[in-house]
Amino acid sequence: MNRYPLWKYAILLVGLLIGTLYTLPNFFGEAPAVQVSSAKVTVKADAALQGRVEAALREAGVQADYVQFDGASVKARFADTDTQLKAKDVISKALNADPADPTYIVALNLLSRSPQWLTALHANPMYLGLDLRGGVHFLMQVDMKAALTKKAEALTGDVRSMLREKNIRHAGISRDGNSVLVAFRDAEQRSAALALLRAQMPEIVWTPRGDGGELQLAGSLSPQAQVATQEAALKQNITTLHNRVNELGVSEPVIQQQGLDRVVVQLPGVQDTAKAKDIIGRTATLELRMVDDSTEAQAALSGSGPVPFGTERFIDRGFGPIIVKRQVILTGDSLNDAQSAFDENHNPAVALTVDAKGARIMKEISRENIGKRMAILIFEKGKGEVVTAPRINSELGNRFQITGAMSTQEAADTALLLRAGSLAAPMEIIEERTIGPSLGKENIEKGIASVTWGFVAVAVFMCAYYMLFGLFSSLALGFNLLLLMAVLSMMQATLSLPGIAAMALALGMAIDANVLINERIREELRGGASPQAAIHAGYERAFATILDSNVTTLIAGLALLVFGSGPIKGFAVVHCLGILTSMFSSVVFSRGLVNLWYGRRKKLKSLSIGQVWKPAPDAPGSPDTPAA
Repeated sequence: MNRYPLWKYAILLVGLLIGTLYTLPNFFGEAPAVQVSSAKVTVKADAALQGRVEAALREAGVQADYVQFDGASVKARFADTDTQLKAKDVISKALNADPADPTYIVALNLLSRSPQWLTALHANPMYLGLDLRGGVHFLMQVDMKAALTKKAEALTGDVRSMLREKNIRHAGISRDGNSVLVAFRDAEQRSAALALLRAQMPEIVWTPRGDGGELQLAGSLSPQAQVATQEAALKQNITTLHNRVNELGVSEPVIQQQGLDRVVVQLPGVQDTAKAKDIIGRTATLELRMVDDSTEAQAALSGSGPVPFGTERFIDRGFGPIIVKRQVILTGDSLNDAQSAFDENHNPAVALTVDAKGARIMKEISRENIGKRMAILIFEKGKGEVVTAPRINSELGNRFQITGAMSTQEAADTALLLRAGSLAAPMEIIEERTIGPSLGKENIEKGIASVTWGFVAVAVFMCAYYMLFGLFSSLALGFNLLLLMAVLSMMQATLSLPGIAAMALALGMAIDANVLINERIREELRGGASPQAAIHAGYERAFATILDSNVTTLIAGLALLVFGSGPIKGFAVVHCLGILTSMFSSVVFSRGLVNLWYGRRKKLKSLSIGQVWKPAPDAPGSPDTPAA
């Protein structure tokens, strides 16, 4: 009746082993480290960078626990903070010849002290939030007026292209604030333009102005279009920041919208505020310009003449100096996608896709410049570099390819650079906070203490009130906590103070199921059932009540998860996982212990489950005694 088959015990044993294995990394703590990543989108961190870091540390006599390349950055772990600071200076001097224009970002960070064999099994600790690990917090303000101005500038070019395509004559197009003004000399042309623009640009409100020889059309974004433009600018900025920060390997950064025009950026583990500003400020701008291959430009390249008027000198990666015209043909705003591909000769290429505005511009420019070169530039912190300068072989549209002497890896790298994107609107930091690791350590210690003492108090009460069954319940509660931490570690979830609060709450909720089971067993014993029958009936009949209470609580947790954000969502994740693990531990694991202890006793006469209060028999002759 109360026996588990061998396979059930095997499942419990495997669960206990996996829970222990994946929970272990959380108890090793973190060690000071130095993280090296690229400071420019045109420079890639690779495995060779690891060798350079190791060589620099070896020459300086600085001992590192290990140096590893994780695909996006090189991280070196050290025994103490003094060695960490010394290593940072050594690595910075070795990698950045010009401190004013660094090639690599060398930042202080924290890494887990887990042994390598655990890491090899992909057993990693939970990420810790800003309140537990320390780090930097920024609140950034997005300049929404600049986003609307940028949109108005783009509209000016679109209107000019549309009227030219339909051969509608105008007397000039200008911008007045966020409005576009189109001048006309006769009413017929203005009427034709009004019909065209209202049909092609429904998001713009067009209003006729003036009379006589001063006829105008004034176009401005509708209120709905203004809101949509601002929302799109905010989302693009958040996406761009994600791309930049994720490439740096910062563990679980938080980049989210706050209000209508603000963005919160949290970088756990990063202690250097200046470097953190450098990280989030790394947003590149993409521009397409024509290359100047004239005689004057060639003379300037050879050093025998000045740079021609209206041009600039840049460096083409791998090819040296190049002269590029100042006029910008297209910016990164018009680029929808960039992917590595192969051309018709099966040579590596980069496939670009631009929007409708970009397609019109590319069609016109390419038609007029077949055989000439077009440079693709990346601007970062005011400094530009030519990524590639392909030759225009035919008329281009919204999809075209860049080909040349490049390998497959170079094509993939170029596509990544072009996808990097730019900010849709300027941002400035209006609030910054640094949370030191000492404060995070104090929060961790207090959080662990709260969970530990909560567990001890519950265990003492259960053992005192339910005796041996209370011990089984306490062991099941410990198994639940072990499973919960293991699942969070496997998910690489971010643990914060609200998450620790949810763990403490999960302990109280998990023990509730065992209280129901134990009281049900007592009730069966009071009713005269045998000990074995009471155990069986107690678990079977309490399960429905346990399921109902946990499902209703889970619904509330899911509501917090769906509609909450930030700390609320972190609480909800741990809360929901705690409910699921408690269902398994309270019912399956605790019964496994009971079956292991009592299941093989055929002549079981009593259970160690505390005092079982039985109703006293009615005295003869009492008023409640029924008559014979």
